[in-house]
Amino acid sequence: MTILWRGLCILPLLFVSGNCQFLFPFLHHFDNPASIEGLNVGDSGNIESVKIALDSIDHKKKKGNANVNVETKYKGKWELFTQNAGVSAMHLILLPKIDQALMFDATVWKQSKIKLPGPPCRHVEETNEQDCFCHSVLLDIETAKIRPLRLKYDTWCSSGALDVNGRLVSTGGYNNGSDTVRILDICPNCDWKEYPGALGNGRWYATQVTLGDGRFMVFGGRNFPTYEFVPPEGQRNAKNQVFPFKFLAETHDAVENNLYPFVYLSTDGNLFIFANNRSVLLNPNTQQILHEFPVLPGGARNYPASGSSCLLPITLQPDETRHVIPAEVLVCGDPNYAIRLMGDAVVLPTGDVLLINGAQSGSAGWDDARDPNFTPVLYRVRGGKDAGSKFTVLKASQIARLYHSSFALLPDGKILIGGSNTNPGYMDNALFPTEVRVEKFSPHYLDPSLNKFRQEIVLEKSANQINYGKRFTVQIRGADKALDEQKLQVNIYYPAFTTHGISMNQRLIQLGTIQVINNVAPKTHNIILQAPKNGNIAPPGYYMLFVNYNGVPCRRAMWVQMLP
Repeated sequence: MTILWRGLCILPLLFVSGNCQFLFPFLHHFDNPASIEGLNVGDSGNIESVKIALDSIDHKKKKGNANVNVETKYKGKWELFTQNAGVSAMHLILLPKIDQALMFDATVWKQSKIKLPGPPCRHVEETNEQDCFCHSVLLDIETAKIRPLRLKYDTWCSSGALDVNGRLVSTGGYNNGSDTVRILDICPNCDWKEYPGALGNGRWYATQVTLGDGRFMVFGGRNFPTYEFVPPEGQRNAKNQVFPFKFLAETHDAVENNLYPFVYLSTDGNLFIFANNRSVLLNPNTQQILHEFPVLPGGARNYPASGSSCLLPITLQPDETRHVIPAEVLVCGDPNYAIRLMGDAVVLPTGDVLLINGAQSGSAGWDDARDPNFTPVLYRVRGGKDAGSKFTVLKASQIARLYHSSFALLPDGKILIGGSNTNPGYMDNALFPTEVRVEKFSPHYLDPSLNKFRQEIVLEKSANQINYGKRFTVQIRGADKALDEQKLQVNIYYPAFTTHGISMNQRLIQLGTIQVINNVAPKTHNIILQAPKNGNIAPPGYYMLFVNYNGVPCRRAMWVQMLP
């Protein structure tokens, strides 16, 4: 059963949920709530929609935000990328520039499928044991070569995000890792730097979010309904730097359905926070809740009920002048009707969403899920009004991806899929064995018959550092003598830190196109683009820039660094 619930609330955030539903832009004047036009429930009960009026939304087609997509019946392709990644990818993120996928699990089990290359081994806290297994690896996304990394403090159910220089800043975990901040830089021989005691509270099953100025905040975690700013490297938070958060205390229930809350930076600098079945807008600077949204029908969506969520594409205009930039959040997984829990919501280079991984029954936790959902589903954000035109079933995998599975979007448009471990340790003879195989999935737009539309970015002629509000140039080479601007779209994607069905900081921005200069060289064209005007729209750091033509992504994205 598929439920669509659309609502337009009051601020630059829109909210979506059900299996899947939507909450829509919020336009700031909280004393003038939007009026409900009507509630329509289809006779079959399969589609429910709630629409709330919002006059300021501009639905006109904008230059450089193409709605043109070529048709394809291609259902995608699966390939086994490596038989043994060494660790089960409980946590996964693609690191910029070096194009390596960072995967790590937990030290608590004292085992994996790969040993450390040599001493020193990890001393197991409060014992005389030595753990010589590796719990974190870098996986080359082209060759599948693995480089083991060393962890001392437990990362089990931790959080993370990339900083402005592309380093992973990871927070929390279990036991000795719960108050730890750890950093992995992007260099050929870099290893983890760990700072135990850096956080004011333990953060196990917490969510980390990047703010518009590049700072991080971390929310919640088991037994701590609080939040704090992540301290600078090497510093520690005092207890008075931890803020109590009544909202998280109120959304706690008997089975803790508010762990790993969904947290998104809105385009005005406030934070949208969803926990259990409730959501609020928080000013991170004043610690004030600005607005509470309607309770989402259908029960809890966060861990361990484990629905999935993402921020839908933020669409910009050339020479952007709007005071409020609409944003929209998708929340999936009504537990009353869910056919996918513990799944992932991948924002694709085209701006559509791929619902992938997960189970059809049960919940997160050890051995609590059944009926793997092998089949990815494409959700077309700009599709028609009926489920048949919005949702497309794609080719199924043969590998179950349940609890502790993960994904990463790759520069070539493929999706790296790893993890799945419903067992308290590495077990090969369980109902669902601990999974160390890694796959790649090629979505519909990688139909070989569409290769003629795939452009090539000319790296040496394209800007790889861009500044807020400034124009910059990307040069592409393809099969056409001239580009049709109505078929062109340029998007930047902030890599997600994925774990437990949550994709922290995943963000796609559709840029406004100022001008296309055709044939600066044979079949080579310059695209003049407008950078986002501030960090609330696009936090500073590294993004993959995709050029889409006819709805088909370029051959390979380029990394660009967003700077003030």
